[in-house]
Amino acid sequence: MITPEPPFVPRLELAAALYEDAVRPLLESAYPRLRFAAARIGPGSEVLGFDTARSADHDWGPRLQLFLTPEDAERHGPAITALLAERLPPQIRGWSTHFRATGDPRNPVSHLEPATAGAVDHRVTVHHLPGWLTTQLGPRAAAWADTDPTTTDWLALPQQKLAELTAGIVLRDDHGTVTAVRRRFRWYPDQLWRYLMACQWQRIAQEEAFVGRCAETGDELGAAVVAARLVRDLMRLTLLQHRSFAPYSKWLGQAFARLPADPVLGPALRAVLAATDLCDAYESAARAHNALALTEPLDPTRRPYHSRPYLVLHADRFARALQRTVTEPELRELPLTGAVDQWADSTDLLAHPAAVYAAVDALAGEVR
Repeated sequence: MITPEPPFVPRLELAAALYEDAVRPLLESAYPRLRFAAARIGPGSEVLGFDTARSADHDWGPRLQLFLTPEDAERHGPAITALLAERLPPQIRGWSTHFRATGDPRNPVSHLEPATAGAVDHRVTVHHLPGWLTTQLGPRAAAWADTDPTTTDWLALPQQKLAELTAGIVLRDDHGTVTAVRRRFRWYPDQLWRYLMACQWQRIAQEEAFVGRCAETGDELGAAVVAARLVRDLMRLTLLQHRSFAPYSKWLGQAFARLPADPVLGPALRAVLAATDLCDAYESAARAHNALALTEPLDPTRRPYHSRPYLVLHADRFARALQRTVTEPELRELPLTGAVDQWADSTDLLAHPAAVYAAVDALAGEVR
């Protein structure tokens, strides 16, 4: 007989319950002087608040990270892992704490199973912060526990990774280091933010006339493909304007829907996918740009594309206006390509920090 699953509980709630009901009492009893942080950050739909009952089919359940100093992680980490395996309860809020790893060893996934007699295969992992940052963000990230990232560091970080670091929950932080790192990365420095918005406007400028050109030749499929690309770019621009990191494509619509309601932009973008007229959406994004007051006000209305019979915003006007406000020399010298996930969206690339840094360094090196 198959045991029915308990009612769905957002996993951040499960993480908090796991810590308060089980992990904290066990650690305070066994290691009363130990100072540590407890958090649920990093990869996972629940960190961004996007998990649903469907998420429970893999890599979902009561999970938590513990952060110790490097010395304490080496001294106590294995013993803490063993202690929790032996003494964690088999369930939290009705959900098992026992995981079973399955799938391709190169891309393992895990599933919850009912706990049986013996040790629980839990997902309360013990780390030191520099090591965890290195695993998640690449070899240069170890220094970010204590120092600010460079401009190149920022440009090599996909927004999804920044969202994973700064979202989620921190339940305890005795040393304050996890909180400090999250504060350091909560949003781009002002000059970098301006540069990235200029780059996003430039992406739109490069293709905004192509929808009309495709339609003029009777290429309805091509027009729809270009329009969909521009919808994505406008959504990412809007997230930048609202100082919100853009997540993976599967969550982009949900992240966009969380922004303050715009009576024009959302309906206009949805209408584009049934037609190909982006001008209402362009004008809404242009008015949002003017509301930020980062540049002189720009005319937000549509206009002809040179002598051709279709209307565009000429988004390059917004890119150039923002670029003129970027005074930091390192950024002023860069082309309007932006951060890595503004010009590359291959998951296989973005998941390998060394390759990303090589590409970003090569691009910057050409300019220098």
